[in-house]
Amino acid sequence: MFFDPPERIDVMRRMVLADTLEKRQEQLDQLFVFQKDDMLGMFKAMDGLPVTIRLLDPPLHEFLPHDDHAMEHLGNLDEVKKRCQELQEVNPMLGFRGCRLTVIYPEITVMQVKAIMTAACEAAKSGAKPIVEIMIPVVALGSEIEHILPIVKATANEVLATQGLSIPFKVGTMIELPRACSCADDIAKAGAEFFSFGSNDLTQTVFGFSRDDMGEFVPTYLTKGLLDVDPFVSIDKVGVGTFMKMALDKALPVNPNIEVGICGEHGGDPKSIQFFHSIGLDYVSCSPFRVPIARIASGQAAVKDSMKKK
Repeated sequence: MFFDPPERIDVMRRMVLADTLEKRQEQLDQLFVFQKDDMLGMFKAMDGLPVTIRLLDPPLHEFLPHDDHAMEHLGNLDEVKKRCQELQEVNPMLGFRGCRLTVIYPEITVMQVKAIMTAACEAAKSGAKPIVEIMIPVVALGSEIEHILPIVKATANEVLATQGLSIPFKVGTMIELPRACSCADDIAKAGAEFFSFGSNDLTQTVFGFSRDDMGEFVPTYLTKGLLDVDPFVSIDKVGVGTFMKMALDKALPVNPNIEVGICGEHGGDPKSIQFFHSIGLDYVSCSPFRVPIARIASGQAAVKDSMKKK
């Protein structure tokens, strides 16, 4: 959505490199058009089915140019290089990303929510029935939800008022950090309407493993029997699973109706799906090619559960 076609990444890079609100807003106005058109296509294709849209999540460094030619395309080479250096992070996966972007640059989230809700309104006017769910990523604090939720809701309601429509929408969060699991009650109290476990990042942060670098040692752990299975392939029930259970135990008493699922590659792993069903998750989300496997595994888990209850 940000890299293709090529003109999008140029706009995105100029937005990331902008050093003033005015410059950033100029690029956001262009990104709004791209985002709105993409969302409109999704709402029409998913007519009557829920569409969960995660707000901007990747570390900003992923959008930066890495060679002089690409940098020159964006402006003065020395100035662009300097700005790129300023934005570099030692560990970007644990750095300036997710909801932290909203706290520092709320205008980015305002643009995305406007695009989402404008697209939903256009879809509704064309005869489709959009079901909108907006997901806030990388949350660690209930106070982050308290800060961000009013921004999202005010922006969404402003669009609906301008369009003269009433389209229901939900705002929830990804649970992908150990602290989010341990204070899931605070996050639920702050108004999150659904949870989606980001099992990939949760596995990273519980283990202290980097998915990008684990190839150096995890295969040896598997060969020597220190690990039974790659924890990014099949969920670690003892460690990661305990954090997931903790989150449910804390959040459900606060909001028994909160919808809880999981997104990530574990959502297409049969053994993981069996575990998710056993702890009471409502759904799994996975890569498109894994959907058939996920459907079968979900059905098998439900059948096993019903047989136990007989």
